[in-house]
Amino acid sequence: MFQPEWESMDRKELRKLQSARLRERVEQVYHRVPFYRRRFEEAGITPEKIRGVEDLHRLPFTRKTDLREQYPFGLFAVEMKQVVRIHSSSGTKGKMTVVGYTRKDIEHWADVCARAIVASGGRAGEVLHNAYGYGLFTGGLGLHYGGERLGMTVVPVSGGNRSRQITLIEDFRPRGICGTPSFILSLAEAMIESGKNPRDTSLKYGIFGAESWSEEMRRTLEEVWGIDAIDIYGLSEVIGPGVSIECREAKDGLHIAEDHFLPEVIHPETGVPLPEGEYGELVFTTLTREATPVIRYRTGDIAALYTEPCRCGRTHVRMSRIKGRIDDMLVIRGVNVFPSEVEEVVLGIEEVAPHYRLVVSRKGVMDTLTLEVEVSEELVRRLGPTFSMEHEFCRKLAFRLRSMLKDVLGVTTEVVLREPRTLPRSEGKAVRVIDRRNPVGIRE
Repeated sequence: MFQPEWESMDRKELRKLQSARLRERVEQVYHRVPFYRRRFEEAGITPEKIRGVEDLHRLPFTRKTDLREQYPFGLFAVEMKQVVRIHSSSGTKGKMTVVGYTRKDIEHWADVCARAIVASGGRAGEVLHNAYGYGLFTGGLGLHYGGERLGMTVVPVSGGNRSRQITLIEDFRPRGICGTPSFILSLAEAMIESGKNPRDTSLKYGIFGAESWSEEMRRTLEEVWGIDAIDIYGLSEVIGPGVSIECREAKDGLHIAEDHFLPEVIHPETGVPLPEGEYGELVFTTLTREATPVIRYRTGDIAALYTEPCRCGRTHVRMSRIKGRIDDMLVIRGVNVFPSEVEEVVLGIEEVAPHYRLVVSRKGVMDTLTLEVEVSEELVRRLGPTFSMEHEFCRKLAFRLRSMLKDVLGVTTEVVLREPRTLPRSEGKAVRVIDRRNPVGIRE
């Protein structure tokens, strides 16, 4: 552990710490953020009524729309002269959400990211290849500062330019790599195309996040690279990457840094807190963030929480891997479909490649769902000169995929097989859904 005194705290002591920090944050936002003062007064809440974590449910929620409506600095709880950094969302789905950081916020962020790297298998003195994007996006800089805080040599390569990435991996010999799973998988594909074996590199572990990915994707990444693939979670509204991380020992749920972030899971429609182990919408309250603290922030991510001890020795609550996002959930003829469920099926079939997308359209009043997926290059070699998309084996493969998806999703899905390397490759976050029912046409 990077900070064992915090990461393995007795849970009773942790609860006391959380309550004290929650009271401090409630006082801060009530007196310094007019938005929160109005919300509290509407709910009949004053800081004196919040004694500790047991009163958390009495506080109002914060939503992403609130951040957009308070653009740019309406939720800042400190004077601008105390803000040393600003990050924001891309704004592709509306006005940007802007967040600020004081020096102490940056220090805390570096700490939790250093914890994450250690949990993944990273150590001081090693080289870390950071292929997350740098800039207003929090991914790159969060893990960059975490690596430096730990005492690593960080290579800030950012995303894109696969040939350069491969050269740096070969020449600098990093032990760890960070990036979106879809992009790191495309790096392996580029290496294989050039006659190189990704398993021959120096890499031993990868820290992957910023997009939903499945257990099948984990197995694929681990097999092709010969590494431990570790899931990291974070969002800029809460702090960025480092909110939670799997441990290399168990890979069984993501340890939340509970001394900094207070988690809940609620029913997405009623807002009622759900019991341990039940899936619902993930909610966070920041306990130490100074510049832009958030109270009961609704993330839109679907997950569950678990408190049973982990064999790694960390005592903080674990969250499940993200099942999907409420706004990414597709409703097809009344059935809820998450892209991650499709990925589990796709990556479990060796005759297809892990490159796919879902296309949603509408025929008359009926929604249709189509999976476009590439066949594997191994299948092309196996069929040899007889290969074509009309080959009997391909027809049977498409039928098998349709049947499996029907069993898993409960809805009929058309399957279109594509030749290798014909679908777009990710240079960052993968675009998995093309929704032709809406004016924008793309769900990211």
